[in-house]
Amino acid sequence: MNAGVQPGSSGNAGALLKAAFAVAVWGASFVATKIALREMTPVALVWARFAMGVLLLGVIVLARRQLRPISRGDFGYFLLLGFLAITFHQWLQSNGLLTAQATTTGWIVATSPLFIAILGRLFLGEKLGLLGITGILVAAFGVLLIVAKGDLRAIAIGWGGTPGDTLILISAVNWAVVSVLSRRGLKRHPAALMMFYVMLLGWLLTTALFAAQSGFHGFGHLTVTGWTALLFLGFLCSGVAYVFWYDALERLPAWRVGAFLYLEPLITVAVAAALLREVVRAGTMIGGAITLFGLWLVNRKRAD
Repeated sequence: MNAGVQPGSSGNAGALLKAAFAVAVWGASFVATKIALREMTPVALVWARFAMGVLLLGVIVLARRQLRPISRGDFGYFLLLGFLAITFHQWLQSNGLLTAQATTTGWIVATSPLFIAILGRLFLGEKLGLLGITGILVAAFGVLLIVAKGDLRAIAIGWGGTPGDTLILISAVNWAVVSVLSRRGLKRHPAALMMFYVMLLGWLLTTALFAAQSGFHGFGHLTVTGWTALLFLGFLCSGVAYVFWYDALERLPAWRVGAFLYLEPLITVAVAAALLREVVRAGTMIGGAITLFGLWLVNRKRAD
């Protein structure tokens, strides 16, 4: 990644639009996943989604003349990232969404920066301070309120969420691990090229799982709605959105681009209410607001 910020207001406006587009697409992805899972198995969905993503990213990398072979030293590193970021992460989310609401998922996934801060403290020696620790505790309470649907009694007696909520929470922690591990590679490789190899290797690992399970029988009989959801996930979520996001990061400061992520769960709530008729509970929204406030405290401290 290019650490510098290129001048030019028109270019910056374009980068902001790309970041906003990526977040909007990712916010709707949980809804599209639930729709697609009505007609296909989780592993078939992940396999098909990232087959399309790999194809599109490969075309983009070729068009930008960035394609080059993986060095022997990078192969194991990219393979690990591919397993964590694609095979394992998407298995967690697709299986989690079988029982978790799209709305709840959007809020829980938004906590990844919280876990990034914790991992940075544990393994990179990054300081949190009182403000950061307070933010972590506030955000953790907000997440509990979200999965308990605003019922404080459920928090008092236990987790209160669905099995899918647990898988989604694990995916948020896993994505934090991926983000921390990716820092080294993004300093040495163009973002689109690195994402292409990570996605390709992760997809190949998923192919083995796909073949061992249902194979193409996992697609069932896709309707127009199912195909629309799948194409949206494959080409927009796993292809265009990733490229747009990293394009924005190469032009603008990370804090400015990252601020858009606060909008992602709100987009999920709106789209889930419109397409899935999920009820927007006041307790969930209050928990979401508390979580975002905690994340803001953590990120404010990390930016100081």
